[in-house]
Amino acid sequence: MAFRMTAITAKDNPAIRLYRKLTHSRKARAQTRQFVLEGYRLVSDAVHFSRKLTHLFVTEEAWERYQEGFGCLAADLRETKLLLISNELAMELAETEHPQGVFAICEMPVGSFPVIPNATYLVLYQIQDPGNMGMLLRTAAAMGIYGVICCQSCDLYSPKVVRATMGALFHVNVMQIRHAEAVLEALHAAKILSCASVVQQDAEPVGVCELGDGCAVWIGNEGNGLPKAIVQQCDRRITIPMKGYMESLNAAMAAGIMMWEMTKPR
Repeated sequence: MAFRMTAITAKDNPAIRLYRKLTHSRKARAQTRQFVLEGYRLVSDAVHFSRKLTHLFVTEEAWERYQEGFGCLAADLRETKLLLISNELAMELAETEHPQGVFAICEMPVGSFPVIPNATYLVLYQIQDPGNMGMLLRTAAAMGIYGVICCQSCDLYSPKVVRATMGALFHVNVMQIRHAEAVLEALHAAKILSCASVVQQDAEPVGVCELGDGCAVWIGNEGNGLPKAIVQQCDRRITIPMKGYMESLNAAMAAGIMMWEMTKPR
């Protein structure tokens, strides 16, 4: 398939303006149901996992470097606007220190995944750090967690989070639900046990208690953990016993231990 590319040089080109807007505005991302990707790996992962790209921006140098890879994606890029940009425009779009010259606008998935019985879930409540969010999604993808539900957390589709996931955003079912009560109700309806991750000596110690299919582990805010109101509504309270000086672990580290317990071979 021969690629038809349009060269653009103007900073006020509508496609360039849209990319910038989606980079900096959560509201714009929510309204358009679109987000941005930077780097060949993220772009190719999105296409491989059937995410639709509306625009693909590449520099001449990047096109030459990745032409073979783009050729393999040609059939999936038939409805994508292919735009050749200058190095100067690439630097305008870049959020990374050493940009590869590959950028895209991607559509968010339509609808949300179903909450089903006998599956494993990670519920992230008020997680605010993009790096933590990215690590949490990468670990969930690696462990084979069925679904990740984000509640009042940082935007899944912000450029920092998308980059931090290193493509895991396309490997695991992810959705955002505003209210914790709605999450609890959906899990309860599917007979999924909600397990609150807490720092409490009287909670069930991870490694001793049984975690597996049919469980959803709740991870709270980096500084404050889970509110008491949510903990009280959960079916179980799980803790990670610690013999050392520190009282708690980083949210992503704690979640990783919990997810391993949920999915370990039995």
